[in-house]
Amino acid sequence: MNDKVVVSWEVLEDFMVQAFEKVGIPREDAIFCADVLLESDRRGIESHGVNRFKPIYIDRIMAGIQHPVTNIEIVRETKTTAVLDGHDGMGMIVSKRAMEMAIEKAKEYGLSMVTVRNSTHYGIAGYYATMATKAGMIGMTGTNARPSIAPTFGVENMLGTNPLTIGFPTNDEFPFVLDCATSITQRGKIEYFAKNNIDTPKGMVIGRSGEALTESKQILVDLTEGKAALSPLGGIGEELAGYKGYGYATVVEVLSAALQAGSYLKMLTGIDEVGHKKPYHLGHFFIVIDPEAFLGLESFKTITTQILNDLRSSEKAPGQKRIFTAGEKEYMVWQERMGKGVPINSSVQKEFIQVRNQFNIPVSFDFEKK
Repeated sequence: MNDKVVVSWEVLEDFMVQAFEKVGIPREDAIFCADVLLESDRRGIESHGVNRFKPIYIDRIMAGIQHPVTNIEIVRETKTTAVLDGHDGMGMIVSKRAMEMAIEKAKEYGLSMVTVRNSTHYGIAGYYATMATKAGMIGMTGTNARPSIAPTFGVENMLGTNPLTIGFPTNDEFPFVLDCATSITQRGKIEYFAKNNIDTPKGMVIGRSGEALTESKQILVDLTEGKAALSPLGGIGEELAGYKGYGYATVVEVLSAALQAGSYLKMLTGIDEVGHKKPYHLGHFFIVIDPEAFLGLESFKTITTQILNDLRSSEKAPGQKRIFTAGEKEYMVWQERMGKGVPINSSVQKEFIQVRNQFNIPVSFDFEKK
């Protein structure tokens, strides 16, 4: 049964901005944070969109483990690098600053990297890679996260879902943006499955006894309690090359912690030694490359676009209508949703009503009339 109701972009933005302000986020920051969440839904990545508004942001601020005001400290800076400390503020805000710094440095010197420590969930990683593509540059970013992935041949959740995200400017109407976790799936997708009463496909999650788990709501409990772990890209064991996803997840963990002397692995559980909630202290990294420092942006875009066109026009498998490249499906979702809004399920509808009533926000939702 489909219990989703489409809510307009304008209503959602107004509601989230007001709610963010109610919990102490400055208005300019609130507008940006809401935009990051909405961008996920614009691309059809509902696991990281407004579904996470209350549990990941509002609830953590109310619990005192995330600060609404983001005090950004520059720990160290060179001409091409920087280390920022987000002091457990809004991950989107410190990440915006970090990527802006990386873009400016790359414009002047061709290459740059900015790292962040003591941050919080920064939303959809592709948002920051796209900031670079809009500036005519190559953007890369990654972040560690609370332990979720088991290493190959292991069953203990050690690594975060650790996305490794890359964006290229192109001559298409959309950039190439590869934004995906280094696990087969991410916790947000399982949260989405749970809210919609959908079983998690077999092979995505492994239990402590090595068995594949499928009951989504129980998986979320087991992940929190350390009784289950996500499988790395490729899957359980070596037969389908799960060691590759495990290796890439480790790369992201190192780049999100070691350069900035930040937290890692089990330090990111969000739970202290006596079982109380604590800040997550996440780390991120942002790398920007300016094609003008090589043989020019136009040359880069021309060749990149030709590569993508050649891939899309290659021979299709029987029964398949088309081949896609990264960022294309997300662009198509936005074209379809542009004048409509975001499909919101009953569980998220209840969360919105709860937040609206808690903070006396003067907003009414169409789904309340049904």
